[in-house]
Amino acid sequence: MKRQVKQKSPATGAIRIIAGQWRGRKLPVLDVEGLRPTTDRTKETVFNWLTPYLAETNCLDAFAGAGSLGFEALSRYASHCTFVELDKQAAKQILANRDLLKLSAQAADVRQGSLFQQHLPEASYDVVFVDPPFNRGLAQQAIDWLSQSGCLKPDALVYVECELTAMPLNLPGGWQLLKQKQTQQFSYQLYQTGDRDA
Repeated sequence: MKRQVKQKSPATGAIRIIAGQWRGRKLPVLDVEGLRPTTDRTKETVFNWLTPYLAETNCLDAFAGAGSLGFEALSRYASHCTFVELDKQAAKQILANRDLLKLSAQAADVRQGSLFQQHLPEASYDVVFVDPPFNRGLAQQAIDWLSQSGCLKPDALVYVECELTAMPLNLPGGWQLLKQKQTQQFSYQLYQTGDRDA
């Protein structure tokens, strides 16, 4: 009698969508080095901050990882999210999860590669999530790149997550801090790229 060899699933965990049209839905996540999906508690706080602004927005999940922030935004009726993820397998899993949610490529554009090599449409994003791997200085590089790339709409909102040991961010001109919080492991902030009173 032949032994059946079970195929090991590449997905080793799950993220949970916490509100919106896919509330409670779990999506598979790969065990990839450096992948650190945003916790439910942090996600709840961040999206409480964003709720008044999120509907019908164009979002960019700049270091998408598992796509947790981008899928949460789409669940809460953002009209579009561009997912950028360097790791090939993680990007494939985001594509698979897009299919699970029956999202079109127009609603969820998945790009495998570095944020810093992307050619993004000018003045296209209302909300950006910057949650990079820690201890590499990527948060500062990302906000510098975003401010120079021209891809942000006026008064765009930018969420940034950093390790507690990170140097304070050097903000581009006109950016202002709207909200901030920290846990025992990391800090997170919400910035606006323009002056509300301008």
